[in-house]
Amino acid sequence: MSEQYVVVVNDEEQYSIWPAHRDLPAGWTTRSGPADRQSCLDYIGEHWVDMRPRSLRERAAS
Repeated sequence: MSEQYVVVVNDEEQYSIWPAHRDLPAGWTTRSGPADRQSCLDYIGEHWVDMRPRSLRERAAS
């Protein structure tokens, strides 16, 4: 069986994948998974449409 991952997101709404069997680093929460690596990357490709950190997007909007 291939390694399983989760999609994680931080407070700045930046996405990453993380091995499902490991504890999450501080400041990150699970968004999707566990799933295979490619499925997690596909999820990120569909949902992370603006790669600017949240704080930068908010400053640009004001």
